Amino acid sequence: MSLEIRIAPAYPGPLPALKWTWEPETDILSGAFSVPHTTGFTGPVELTDDEGSIVVVDVAGGVVCGLDIAVWPEVETVPGLDAPGGTDPGQALVPSRPVRAPGGAVEVDTTLSMAVSPDGRTYHLRVGTRRAVDVVRIADHLAVEVDRRHRLAGFWATQVPPRPDLDLV
Repeated sequence: MSLEIRIAPAYPGPLPALKWTWEPETDILSGAFSVPHTTGFTGPVELTDDEGSIVVVDVAGGVVCGLDIAVWPEVETVPGLDAPGGTDPGQALVPSRPVRAPGGAVEVDTTLSMAVSPDGRTYHLRVGTRRAVDVVRIADHLAVEVDRRHRLAGFWATQVPPRPDLDLV
């Protein structure tokens, strides 16, 4: 299953500010930003995989506005991992109400993988298989990847503070 994403022009002015935070007791990484009032689906979309990983995409008024990595996929440290430069600003829209599973949760079963830079400041979450994507910056420290069929393909989280349980410089 996949999550349909449409790219729209960014709001006028600077990109929304996003601050990443760690929940020290659970290792949940969260970041969100507010969006102007719009109409459309509002609620969390859970991305899950067969390994038990859970990533929650925050959606408000149809606009992707945050990310919570709740149960981590296996993380691979990749030397030289940098978010793509020169990405255009925009909005990531969930164009219609996602199908809810019994019990009211919106879940997307997929494959999740995670790479991190050696300094722990940049994370790349891949959703599904490796494929050609367009990268759009939706906040100052969050970019989204969308494939040619308008499906969510991943996220780039930048300027992430060190995990509280690590002594990274």
